[in-house]
Amino acid sequence: MAGMNGRQILVAAALGVILWYAAAVLLSVLAPMGVLAGTARLWTYLLIFPGTLPFVLLMWRATGVPRHLLGMAMAVGTTAAMFCDGVALAWFPALYGGEAHVAASGAAILWGAAAGQLLGMAIAGSKK
Repeated sequence: MAGMNGRQILVAAALGVILWYAAAVLLSVLAPMGVLAGTARLWTYLLIFPGTLPFVLLMWRATGVPRHLLGMAMAVGTTAAMFCDGVALAWFPALYGGEAHVAASGAAILWGAAAGQLLGMAIAGSKK
């Protein structure tokens, strides 16, 4: 990765996997409560943005990348998380709260990945 060293890449990937797992477990608890159904889904999706911002800031601090590379660090973390999501959706759907919630939970995790990418790029591109 241009500008990131091996340690930063490893930390970014590890944080991506940790956040993915935490989100999957959280959704396995919340999905049966209806947070991904009807109008509650809209609120859940909107709340993913402020819920993801602390992780983006943690990624920045933990990797130690300069501001302009935060989008790259988020891309590494998101890529690692998406690999895990793909495997889990295919072979371990119970992680998402059972078959009835697999698609909705997977979609929410993908939305969160996009939110993290967008926030990382916005911070990277902003002035100090």
